[in-house]
Amino acid sequence: MPTWTEADIPDQSGRTVLITGANSGLGLHSARILAAKGAHLLLACRDVERGRQALSLVAARSTVEPRVIELDLTDLTSVRKAAAEVRERTGDALDVLMNNAGVMATPFHRTSDGFELQIGTNHLGHAALTWLLMPALRNRAGARVVTLSSLAHHGGHLDTGDLNFRRRRYTPVAAYSQSKLANALFALELDRRARHAQLDLTSVAAHPGMSNTELTTNSARQRSLPPVLNRVVGAVTGLVTQPVELGVLPQLCAATAPGVRGGSYFGPSGLAETRGHPRHARLSAAATDATTAARLWEITAELTDTVPDPT
Repeated sequence: MPTWTEADIPDQSGRTVLITGANSGLGLHSARILAAKGAHLLLACRDVERGRQALSLVAARSTVEPRVIELDLTDLTSVRKAAAEVRERTGDALDVLMNNAGVMATPFHRTSDGFELQIGTNHLGHAALTWLLMPALRNRAGARVVTLSSLAHHGGHLDTGDLNFRRRRYTPVAAYSQSKLANALFALELDRRARHAQLDLTSVAAHPGMSNTELTTNSARQRSLPPVLNRVVGAVTGLVTQPVELGVLPQLCAATAPGVRGGSYFGPSGLAETRGHPRHARLSAAATDATTAARLWEITAELTDTVPDPT
């Protein structure tokens, strides 16, 4: 595809967009850009205070008043409450759901629902949120669900019998890769089922390559490293990554470009997909395994006690 930039985003007036993890990094930058294009932004944030700070930055570029939605993806009670609030605030009309929030390579921890933290945050919470918001997405012609995966999905192995590392030895990188593979599998399975149900819904995935966001530094911070090492991690990250202004383009392209086909996957175009302008990216063979995707869909419904939509 030709070089795609922020300038190629069509007018978003009249469209409502919900972005998870919108208080920083890729989520915040996506919100600011889409607000400037006329969209009504809903910023889904775990930390309400940080969400309010982000709200002021988005509002400065918006013609439609943005709002903060409290959402903790590690707590299914919070996910259900947030979905209900979004449906009420929008009158069951949502044009874009951007499943952007995530954690990376964290020490072992379980969510309040007993899930391993990374699969719980990156996949299970987002899957439940997506299903709960389907009535609002169904009501909008051409609605899109954009789910953020990662280059790390290529190294992922999905153990459908032990998603939460109850029997396997836990390693932070393996758990992160599994969660990002789950994101890709979910996006493609949602597309298959939406097409089978003849819904006017496009489900796509994207990844930011290696981008300078808080994800890496937050991962280091959770390991309780000395402050000097945290600063070193931040400095090295800045040297080897591309700016967030470029890293955000694949998900924006997925969310707004005309003619995007369901099941597409967007990522950077240069240097092994680590940087550059967006293009169609390469999915691993594991990510396109329809049998595994269907099994993950079923297990996700069981674990989250959420009715999948479409079935």
